[in-house]
Amino acid sequence: MSPRIDPAILGEAADWLVQLQSGSATEDDHRAVQAWCQRSSEHAMAWQRAESILGDLGRLPAPVSGETLRRLSRNGALSRRQAMQRLGLLLLAAPAAWLSVREMPWQQWTADARTAVGEQRPLALADGSQVLLNTHSALNIRFDAEQRRLDLLAGEILVSSATDPATPARPFLVRTLHGQVRALGARFSVRVDGPLTRVAVLTGAVDAQPLHGGGQQVQAGERTAFDSVRVQPAHALDAGDLAWEHGMLMARDMRLADLLQELDRYRPGVLRCHPGVRELRVSGAFPLTDSDASLRLLADTLPVVVRGMSRYWVTVEPHA
Repeated sequence: MSPRIDPAILGEAADWLVQLQSGSATEDDHRAVQAWCQRSSEHAMAWQRAESILGDLGRLPAPVSGETLRRLSRNGALSRRQAMQRLGLLLLAAPAAWLSVREMPWQQWTADARTAVGEQRPLALADGSQVLLNTHSALNIRFDAEQRRLDLLAGEILVSSATDPATPARPFLVRTLHGQVRALGARFSVRVDGPLTRVAVLTGAVDAQPLHGGGQQVQAGERTAFDSVRVQPAHALDAGDLAWEHGMLMARDMRLADLLQELDRYRPGVLRCHPGVRELRVSGAFPLTDSDASLRLLADTLPVVVRGMSRYWVTVEPHA
């Protein structure tokens, strides 16, 4: 559990955050913040939490992040008190919510192939295999005399593996931080999803092999997930599991919080779900290529309202 910080101190941190990002901060302001942070360990922790929010704002396309902060600034559309209240609420939120930073580390920025948030990219490999990179994905390609290997650093891919033209035939592998998937003439997807690697098989079969545990074969029409130790039991593939290939998100009695979390993968900025509507159930088809239309559809069919300071900072809240 994170340590509790006096809300008054969090409010001061919010105020300083707004000021430093307002475009009118002076050298005196920066020195004052440094002195403020040194007043106590609680002040230092409050500023660390404020900077984590600033990191999350870094996800927003320039100059949208500056515009968003200016709207919160002392000289912007909101009063100083309103700005403190809004950012103070963010500071009071669990810090873990701000740790899922979406900027790719340098290994992913330098990957052989990658996609931006909301982008999909087809890729033809030297052996005739086809790969579709989903949103915010990064991939390294390692083909040599011994193997055909894809290192999935982040995100999700759909693979149609081809028969190797080389003799002897080399294995086709997809490696993640949790282990690897070996294709057996298969069409399959692999997704890095936090602590798990998720696998879904359309045709053929694959072997899912954790780094430190026993493997398991996954057949056509099945899906599973594994961490670095064990593979979960396989389940039947749902019709909507790979609808993303066609730019759609299929929901069948899905929690609204889960749907928004999935939709968030395809849109830049921040998409949040109010605790009061997290458990609402949703069914339907939602376009991933126009996530704004998906949000409008939710507002039309559920007792919710979509609010935001811009398209890049949106919260789905209970309808008043």
